[in-house]
Amino acid sequence: MSEPIESAPIFDRADGVRLAVIGGGNMGAALVGGLLATGWTVDEIVIVEVLAERRNELAELLPHVICSDTIPQCAAALIAVKPKDAPTVAAAAVAAGAGRLLSIAAGVSLATLEAAAGDGVAVVRAMPNTPALVGQGAAAIAAGANATAADLHWAEQILGAVGTVTTVDEADLDAVTGVSGSGPAYLFLIAEALIDAGVDAGLERPIADALVRQLFTGSAALLASGDDPADLRRRVTSPGGTTAAGIAVMEAGGVRELFAATVRAASERSRELGRA
Repeated sequence: MSEPIESAPIFDRADGVRLAVIGGGNMGAALVGGLLATGWTVDEIVIVEVLAERRNELAELLPHVICSDTIPQCAAALIAVKPKDAPTVAAAAVAAGAGRLLSIAAGVSLATLEAAAGDGVAVVRAMPNTPALVGQGAAAIAAGANATAADLHWAEQILGAVGTVTTVDEADLDAVTGVSGSGPAYLFLIAEALIDAGVDAGLERPIADALVRQLFTGSAALLASGDDPADLRRRVTSPGGTTAAGIAVMEAGGVRELFAATVRAASERSRELGRA
């Protein structure tokens, strides 16, 4: 392993860096990569990461992007840290000059962030999901008391670099978490189950694996066409056919009720984290 890189110096420009991305985990790195791909330049962004080993990894992943262990003077900040650290980070970013904050810290309310940031700071809270890592994310944003339409547009531009963005009321972010925030894990579990079912039906595991991966890829492309999911399902479900036999088992097993309970559980857990 190569030696950790040295901490970057604070920018000495009068207005500071355009955006400090505080937290160099997978989501923070994905967002930086997306911003660079949409026209931002490396001198407009600093990644703030306290772990030297991770800074070293980021230097290889995102060449020429400065990584620092301290927050530089900045116009705005993206908070991508663990929820327990978000309020402290928000206050530190404002102290470094940030007039806008975008938080993707799960469960941390706008009220908590605004209390830490102080008066006059525009705060936007977001719930992205992991497909952002491949530029196919789905995020929702909610505006704080001081956030204007321009602030929401700013947040949408940042998150839009790695996927789609929808604006909601903060009260809806828990449901967003239950559906799209946690949703990739539900689909991955279904993929696991289908691969296992294929093996149980007699397929070799590599064949079942390849078929299921392409099944999800192709089905996602059909969904992206904009057609109603129910219509897409009906088109492949001939009366009395093989698909109808399989669907009947799922419906008899209460698949719709199971997913409703799954989303309720995840949404309620998100509410609990927000109250903690």
